Amino acid sequence: MACLSCAPLILGQEPDTVLTLLFTGDIMGHDGQIASARNDSTGTYEYDSVFRYITPFISSADVATGNLEVTLGGPPYKGYPAFSSPDELAVACRNAGFDILVTANNHSADRGPKGIFRTLRVLDSLGIRHTGTWISPEERDIISPLMICHESMRIALLAYTYGTNGIVVPPPATVAYIDTIRAATDIRRAELLGADLTIIFIHWGIEYDTIPSAEQKKTAAALRRAGADIIIGSHPHVVQPVAAEIDSAGIRNPVVWSMGNFVSNQRTRRRDGGIMIRLDITAKGDTAFISDAGYVLTWVYTPVENGKKKFYILPCAEFEKKPELFQSSGHYDSMMLYVKDARRLLDNHGSGFREMTLTDGKWIGVTR
Repeated sequence: MACLSCAPLILGQEPDTVLTLLFTGDIMGHDGQIASARNDSTGTYEYDSVFRYITPFISSADVATGNLEVTLGGPPYKGYPAFSSPDELAVACRNAGFDILVTANNHSADRGPKGIFRTLRVLDSLGIRHTGTWISPEERDIISPLMICHESMRIALLAYTYGTNGIVVPPPATVAYIDTIRAATDIRRAELLGADLTIIFIHWGIEYDTIPSAEQKKTAAALRRAGADIIIGSHPHVVQPVAAEIDSAGIRNPVVWSMGNFVSNQRTRRRDGGIMIRLDITAKGDTAFISDAGYVLTWVYTPVENGKKKFYILPCAEFEKKPELFQSSGHYDSMMLYVKDARRLLDNHGSGFREMTLTDGKWIGVTR
């Protein structure tokens, strides 16, 4: 893992240095997931097994960021529509290799301001950095943007959400809502802090639509004009296209409209999987640029083991070659339908990203 704390930068190092960033979509906590994680004999919860097959991908990145679309608001634990998951979900995220969890989404305020405060306290206690909600406007002004500081570059991370399901968040609790004027100010502040690149992690779009909406496109254009370098989207719970421009200067203006679900109990077509995004940021002299961009297809496998439904996030490119490992042909066929849908969408409407997998500790392009 790269050190995330800000330290004096050493510019012009030789050879070039590379920072690998990984992003995942929605980390949900539906009732079925809570029941699955519960140890009925002890009354405790355990989520580590959920990440068993995907942990090597997460931990191989220098900095891994996910969308925590639940509160850690304490008991009673509940899924939709007002999420509060056991703290052990965040513990498992940390154990899997997540460095940052974004907390700006439409479920940020599901347990009110107390839920916002408790979520942040738990993440702080686990050493997981976070952005998107704060205990006060003053704290937001002090610690936002979140700075990822590498020995040869600085990356700023900002997060916003379209709303909080109509729940009014009373002060001092603070949620970053989408406001392109405020975002422009935030981006300028990132530049003043020495950011080489600024990433916008944004919760937007229309649920279950596989094509970005006109409003998403309008917002992305405004963020681009304000100076955003990378846009990473979540919320629709299905994969939407990814696109970037490629020229002699590297990969420019990547936008990921939606990464879909990373883990959830949504089992219908297209909602049962997502994509992880991998970006290599290379520092060359006193400049930093995106040198590689890829995605990993993931799918949530839910076999019944010892009478209990389990949840496993699978890297599809690896498991599509291992049908014998599935509990039934129906599970395998469902994963392959997701793979077919996702690849068709990304091939037909995307550009600049390649499908990738991890083999023997090395990231490689997927051969279909």
